[in-house]
Amino acid sequence: MSVSPCYTSAGCNRTPCCMDWGRNGLIIYGSCNAVALFQPQINKTKEQALTTFVQHKDRVNCVKWIPQPHSSKETEFISGSTDKTVTVWKAENDHYNPTAVLVGHKGAVSCVDALYLQDNESSSRTVVVSSAADSTVKVWLRKKQNESFECIQTLAFGNGFALAVALISLPVTNTALLACGCDDHRIHLFAENQGDFVKVQSLLGHEDWVRALSFACDDGNGVLLASSSQDSSIRIWKILPSRKGAEEMRTEAEDITLQEKSFSVYHQEANHEYNIILESVLYGHDNWVYGIQWQPAVYSAGKDVHQPMCLLSASIDKTMILWKPEVESGVWIEDVRVGDVGGNTLGFFGGKFSPDGSTILGHGYQGDFQMWELDKASGTWTPQLTISGHFDAVQDLAWDPEGHFLVSTSTDQTTRLHAPWVRDEGSITWHEVGRPQIHGYDMQAIAMIDSYSFASAGDEKVIRTFEAPVNFLENLGRISQIDISEKVAKRQGCAPQGASVPALGLSNKAIYQEGSQKLYEDGSVQPHPNEQYSEAYFQPFCTSKPPTEVNLLQNTLWPETQKLYGHGYEVFSLACNPQATILASACKASKAEHAVILLWDATTWRQIGSLSSHSLTITQMSFTHNGEFLLSVSRDRTWSLFQHTPDKAEMFIPVAYTDKKSAIHSRIIWSCAWSHDDKYFATSSRDKKVIIWGTTTKKEAPNLGTYGACSKPLELTDSATAVDFAPELVKDKYLLAIGLDNGRILLFSWNSYSDASTTEWNNLYELNNNFAHHLTVKCLKFRRQKRSNNVQLASGGTDHLVRIYNMEF
Repeated sequence: MSVSPCYTSAGCNRTPCCMDWGRNGLIIYGSCNAVALFQPQINKTKEQALTTFVQHKDRVNCVKWIPQPHSSKETEFISGSTDKTVTVWKAENDHYNPTAVLVGHKGAVSCVDALYLQDNESSSRTVVVSSAADSTVKVWLRKKQNESFECIQTLAFGNGFALAVALISLPVTNTALLACGCDDHRIHLFAENQGDFVKVQSLLGHEDWVRALSFACDDGNGVLLASSSQDSSIRIWKILPSRKGAEEMRTEAEDITLQEKSFSVYHQEANHEYNIILESVLYGHDNWVYGIQWQPAVYSAGKDVHQPMCLLSASIDKTMILWKPEVESGVWIEDVRVGDVGGNTLGFFGGKFSPDGSTILGHGYQGDFQMWELDKASGTWTPQLTISGHFDAVQDLAWDPEGHFLVSTSTDQTTRLHAPWVRDEGSITWHEVGRPQIHGYDMQAIAMIDSYSFASAGDEKVIRTFEAPVNFLENLGRISQIDISEKVAKRQGCAPQGASVPALGLSNKAIYQEGSQKLYEDGSVQPHPNEQYSEAYFQPFCTSKPPTEVNLLQNTLWPETQKLYGHGYEVFSLACNPQATILASACKASKAEHAVILLWDATTWRQIGSLSSHSLTITQMSFTHNGEFLLSVSRDRTWSLFQHTPDKAEMFIPVAYTDKKSAIHSRIIWSCAWSHDDKYFATSSRDKKVIIWGTTTKKEAPNLGTYGACSKPLELTDSATAVDFAPELVKDKYLLAIGLDNGRILLFSWNSYSDASTTEWNNLYELNNNFAHHLTVKCLKFRRQKRSNNVQLASGGTDHLVRIYNMEF
C-alpha cells in the first residue's frame, strides 16, 4: 500500500511577518503551528505542491529565509512562534528539517531577520535577530556553517516592544547594522562593535508604532532604509559614509542643508563615520502600513549588483503600492496600486517581491494570498492564481454524492469548495474553486443534500440551505471538465446566476439574470424598500481555471434557499440521507430535552419528526447508504440506532442503543461511520478505542436488540477523534481511516472473518504530523468513486488544513 499527498489547503496566519519569498523561488509562510512551503507557477516554472513542516508547539508568527552570499539560492530559513522559540530549518533531500531550536525568550516571538557576513575568504558567520513580547531583542551567532547558534546579546527595551527588526552589512566596514522599529514611534539603530551591538542612533519622524523595516544597498556606497508605520506613512532614510554624505547633503542652494544625523563604527582599529538623512516621506495609504520591502537586487554574471529603485508597501487599507522615483526630479511617487475595492474584508498584513521582481504577493487579514504578475508587453499588473485555505479550525467535510468536489467548513466563518482543475495537457491539480458561504458565525457542520445543494450550521440556532447558481455550475464544468449541461439547462431561466451578501446581513441573496430585478429608468438596480444599505452585487464571470481571491470572495457565493428553526442551542451536527429526502440535525445540549435529533423534509423543509435517545450533545450522525438506518453518537458515551419506517406514523424507530451497562466506550464518542455494504458501523472515542458494531447472534443486552460489538476494541495511543470506512473492500478486508487527537492518521484493515490463525486488526500505514495534521483531526471522509485501485481520503483538522491523499493498493 502506498499513500501520497494529492492536495493541501492552508491559509496564512494573520500576523505581519508571516510570509517570505526566497531567491530559490520558494514561498514560506506560517499556517497554525506549522511552516508551509510551496512554489507558485510563474514565469513558466513548475508549480510545487504545498508541504508543511512541524516543530513549534504554538502559532508561527514570523518566517524568514537566511540569505546566502552572491545571490545564491537559500537552503535555510528561520521561524518564530508564540511558543517563545526560534527554529532554524535546513534543506535535506528536498525536505526541510529543524537543525536548531533557539530558546531564551520569555514571550511570543513576533519578528525575525538574518544576515550572512563574509569577513574574509576563509571566515564567515550568520547572525539572527529575534524580537519578542518580553520586550527584548536577542542576537544569535553561528560562527561556522556546521556549528550551532549561540545567544551573544540581549537588547532590552524596558516597557516597550520592538515590532520590526532588520539587518544589513554596512559598506566599507562590512559590519552588521541592526534597526529596530518600536512602539515609541522611533527606529533605534545598533551597530556591531567588537562583537556586541551598540546603540548608535534613534530616528524620529513617525507618529505611531513602526510596523515594518527593510534595508537595501544602493548602486553607490550607501544604504537605504525604508520604514512604515501605523501613521499610514512610509519614510525612506539614506545612510552614507561621512565623506560621500557631506557632498550629497548640500542642495543646489548652498545656504540650505538637509538635517542629518551621524554615527560611528569602530572597525580595524579605526572609527568610521556614517551620516543619515531622510530621503523621502511617502503618503498614499489610508490605514496602517504593515509590510514593506525593497525589490530584490539583480546580480549579473560578473557578480555586479544593481539595486532597482522600487519599493513595495502593503496596508490594511486593502491595497499594495509600488513606489518609484521620477526619472527627472528623483521624487518618489506612486507607480502602481493593486488590491481590492469595496467588499467586507480587511486588508494586507504584508507583501513580497518574487526573486526577479516581476511578481508581487500579498497576504491578508482573511488568511488569503493575492498575486499579481507584470505583463511586460502591456506594462500592467494582472491577478494570478495562487493558493488559498482556511485560516481557522476546519470543523467538517463533505464530498458531493458524485465525488466531483469536496466542501469544507471552518470556524473562520466560511464554507469552501475544492475541486480538480483538469488542464488542457491533461494534468490535474486541486484548488479552491468556490466559497459558497461567508458567514458571521463560526461554522460547525455541513451536509450535502444532493450534488449541488447543501445545508450548513454555525454557532447559531439556525440551519441554512444553499443551492448552486448557474454561473458557478458553468465555471465548475469548464474547470473540472464535468458535463453538467443537463443540470444547467434545467436551471436556466428559473435559477439564480449568483448571490451577494447585503451590508450588515448574514443571508446570501440570490441574483438573477439581467432584467429579473427592478430597475430605475437609468438602468441601475432598484433596491428593496427595506434595504437601508447598498449591496456589493455579484458580477458574472467566465473562467476555465480556478478563480482568483477577488472572484472567490464576491462571485462564487451560493444563494441561500431556506432557514430552518427549531433548536434551542447552537447546531452541532448535520446528516442527510443519500436519497436527499431527509435532513437530520442536532444541537449542543447539557440536558436530555435538548439532545434530540430533528428531522426535516428535504423537499418542503418542514420538520417531520424528532428522535430522543441521548442526554448530552450528539457529536455526529450518519445514514446508511440505503437510507434505512440513522446512527448517532454522543458526549454521553453512547450510540443510538434508528430504523426508517416510512409506512408508520413515526418515520424512525429506535432499534438499538447502548447505556451505562452495555456501553464499551468510557469517554466521549467523537465519530461514527458505516461500512460501504451497511453491515457494520464503527465508533471512535476519547478513550483511545475504535470498535466495530453490527448484527450478532449473541443477545448481549435487551437494549442492543440484535446488535453488538463485532470486534475487539482497537487500542490506540491517543484519543480517536475521527473515523471512516473506505468505499470498497481492500483485499477482502475493510479499510478504516482513523484520526487522532495528536493529528496523526492511521490506516487499519479489519478482518470480519478473523480466527485464531488470522489477525483481526492490521496497521497498514501511519501518516505523521508533517504528512497529516499537527493538531486534532476533526473529520475524515473517503471519496465515493467508481471501483479502482486508487482511493482518495480527505481530512480536516484544528490546524486549519484540508488535505486529500491518494491511496494505491
